[in-house]
This record gives sequence, C-alpha cells and structure tokens, in this order.
Amino acid sequence: MVKIGLLLVHHYRLLSVAAILDVFETVNQLAISAQENLPFEICFYQQPADFKNGFFESYAIRSTADTDDLPDLILIPSFKHENISTAIQDNVESVGWLKKRASQGSEIATFCTGAFLLGASGLLSGKIATTHVDACTAFRTAFPDVNLRSDLTVTQDGSLYTSGGATSSFHLMLHLIRKFCGSKQAIAVAKIFAIDMDRKQQSYFSTFNVERTHLDPLVKLAQEKIEEGYQQTVTIEELIKDIPSSRRNMLRRFKLVTGITPIEYLQQTRIAAAKKLLEQTAEQMNEVIYKSGYSDPKAFRKVFKKNVGMTPKAYRDKFYYG
Repeated sequence: MVKIGLLLVHHYRLLSVAAILDVFETVNQLAISAQENLPFEICFYQQPADFKNGFFESYAIRSTADTDDLPDLILIPSFKHENISTAIQDNVESVGWLKKRASQGSEIATFCTGAFLLGASGLLSGKIATTHVDACTAFRTAFPDVNLRSDLTVTQDGSLYTSGGATSSFHLMLHLIRKFCGSKQAIAVAKIFAIDMDRKQQSYFSTFNVERTHLDPLVKLAQEKIEEGYQQTVTIEELIKDIPSSRRNMLRRFKLVTGITPIEYLQQTRIAAAKKLLEQTAEQMNEVIYKSGYSDPKAFRKVFKKNVGMTPKAYRDKFYYG
C-alpha cells in the first residue's frame, strides 16, 4: 500500500484538493470492487499553526512537526492565492518538511501552482518542471535555476513530479496511478473521469499576461509602443526607437521587469492577437496573418506552432466561437 500525504497548504485551492481525493479514492473503490488490497492510504499533513480538521473529518490529519511520519508520496495542491509570494511565505514551515522528507525517500508531486512551494524548497534546482501556463513567467523569475517546460502537461525528474494548470492535474494523477497500480487501473480511471490520455501539451491554453503594475516609466512606454504598433510589419528596434535609453539599458530593464525581452514581448503580443482573431472571426488566414503583424505566412505558422503547440488551423478548429 502506498502512503499518500496530501499537504493541506495554507491558501489551498479546494477544487484541487477535491479532485485529488476523488481520483485516488476512485482507485481504492475499484480495488474494493475487484476484491483486491487497497493501493492507497490517504492522510493529510498541515503546518502546526494551521492544524484543524476543516472539511476533511474523515481523514487522518497529521502535523508536519511529526518527524517520525514518512509518506511514500507527498502531493501538493494548487494555491488559490493570487499573490504566490505571499502564499509561499505563509507556508514556509512546510519547506523544511519537504526537504527532510525528500532526503528520507518520499516522492513529491505538485499540481498547478503548487510547484512554487517545491521550487522554494530548492529541490527543483537544475530539474525539469512545469506549472500553470499563465504562472510560468513568475515561476521563471522566482526560480531561474529550474528547467521550466511551460509547454508540458506533466513532468517527472527523478522522484519529483509536476503538472500544468487545472485539468493537467488529472494527467499527473494518471501518471502516478500507472506507476503505482499499472496501466489497467490508469485507463479505467481515465474512462471514469473522461480524461484524454494523449494530451501532452498545455501551450494552447495560455494567455499573454505580463507585469503591468511596475513603476518603471521607460518599460511602460516600451510596452505601450509595442501594444499600439504590433500590427506594423516592422522590427522591435523601429517600434521603440524613440525611447530615451540605450539599447542595452532598455533590454536589461525590460527583461528585469517583465521577465521577457522586448522581441519576445512583441512576438507574444502578435500571437495573442492572432489567437483572438482565430477564436472570434472567420477571416481568411492571410488576413489574420497580416492583422497580427506578419508578412510571411510561413514564418507566422512556424512561430505560431512553436508558441502555441499547434497550427493556426488546428487552433481555430478547436477554439473558434465567432
């Protein structure tokens, strides 16, 4: 039997916890129906300061201060807190617990933005990880030494597992079920929850959100010029040529504030515009390309597929609602 320790972090997202419980309890129910041994024992762990039963009276709830208790697999749900830095600070007591348990052989899996807590532990340093696609810029800024793969739905690097946002959590759970229970059980769970087992990427769910509340006037001016002029088929240098700053200084400040370079910002702005046109209009592809600031259809399709994970036509087929 695999002993699962579900870390009930401060600011946990209830839907994330509920989904984890539902899936792993379903595996246990399948075993009961087949008159087999239960594959999982599920209990909760909390920081001493947060210790309470809450909604989960039917489960054992243990303190992270208990140094003798060793789960085989620790699960970290996503955060509901929009300020991830605050969420990490409020869960700082759990960081040491995670490091200690990892050194003792516990495997650790994070769901969505739960990866930030694992990142704060340093355990992901030099390793592959993913998180919610819209939180990737913040993650890269906070943990530049992690090999973040924003395009992937699930990652495994040794005994550490991460998943992308929302429904990607189900793909990570299937991965874990396959590991501990075999493919037969994973397929059975996929059918029960109607999970598409073949989805490997999450890029096409992304939205272009970058830091806009900063106080750097030159970066704000550059952002405005890009957003106003992205439809012009010009270079980034032409768009920001009037900004009173050297190119080197502008690049340094822009990346420091937004997490990406001005060229990447222009590219992401154009791709976001193209996605919106593909979702909301039935315009010809050449018109979409032109209105997005591209003049070369081949180059547009290459950049679009690289950033979104599918062709423009496939994206329209999947998301058009105009």
